[in-house]
Amino acid sequence: MMGPRRLSIVVLGLSITSAWGNGHATTWRALLRALARRGHEILFLERDQPWYAAHRDLPQPPFCRTVLYDDIDRLAQDFARPVRNADLIIVGSYVPDGIAVARFVLATARGVTAFYDIDTPVTLAKLARGDDEYLSADLIPRYDLYLSFSDGPALARLEQVYGARMARPLHCAVDPELYSPEPGPEAVDLGYLGTYSADRQPKLEQLLFEPARRWPDGRFAVAGPQYPAAVVWPDNVARTEHVPPHRHRAFYGGQRFTLNLTRADMVAAGFSPSVRLFEAAACGTPIISDAWPGLEMVLEPGREILLASSADDVLRHLRDLSEARRLAIGAAARGRILKAHTAAHRALELESLVTQAEAGRTGGLARHDAAAADAPVL
Repeated sequence: MMGPRRLSIVVLGLSITSAWGNGHATTWRALLRALARRGHEILFLERDQPWYAAHRDLPQPPFCRTVLYDDIDRLAQDFARPVRNADLIIVGSYVPDGIAVARFVLATARGVTAFYDIDTPVTLAKLARGDDEYLSADLIPRYDLYLSFSDGPALARLEQVYGARMARPLHCAVDPELYSPEPGPEAVDLGYLGTYSADRQPKLEQLLFEPARRWPDGRFAVAGPQYPAAVVWPDNVARTEHVPPHRHRAFYGGQRFTLNLTRADMVAAGFSPSVRLFEAAACGTPIISDAWPGLEMVLEPGREILLASSADDVLRHLRDLSEARRLAIGAAARGRILKAHTAAHRALELESLVTQAEAGRTGGLARHDAAAADAPVL
């Protein structure tokens, strides 16, 4: 049986070298590692940013060539040839100067072009209010593929409202070799891993701070950067500024339960599981989550994940659930993730989508030549 066709892939993403303050890095690492295992050749281009430079936990990933660039002019000067010659070129969400990067890619590439949106509901909300921070509406129809970490109605909106050629789901995923159950004492009753977000903070206050205040003997923990100094932490909440990916497994393993919280735009759009959901589940740590449409497509409430909308719900799960059922929920979630949501699954999905995009392209090189004609000189 023949193996996969070997692709030359260029990725322009937010960051792969640093997981500080973002969930993109572990998403890219898992996906690209799986693609490399299947024989694909990958170049990752990352804008050199001072806040990531100070927190680089994987400066040279072993599964791809990674190069930092200073600005869009340097990018265009140094990397036009690899972009032109690649079979697949992916631009990620939240890339600095993302619109200029996209115009360079679309004017230069000859292979399949894709936008990978790891923030789809946020992107759609930005587009609706005219915020073109990293993507403008006119660019969407020019990509061969719009890969979305969200499923559901967002995909139809991208195609019907914004003219995306092929809007397809490509959820975040997990590398099960890095995320698995960690033997050892569970020193925390409920933990949370997440960068500060103003629209998530009320849920953190409701579903972790309030249970902590009402249960003084309970043990709680929050890890993540950028929390304001004004936040008042309950005495029984341990605080960690940052947990690097190589310690995620131990962080989850030290919790009886872990909390999953979802940003407001993602709750409204639904069908948007975060990478942390997959990672915690792969570690076998039972998850308590807020509710959002489409969650049941990833994990079944009551059997593979627990839902909470109040401090009472959280405290009931923490104090009343039998140990046997707690362990069964964690094991069921891990089984579901290993069956359908590993990085190996995503690599296969991406290969299939690239084949479909190649088959569906119309105009071929002529489309790219036309794009080059109206592209700005960089």
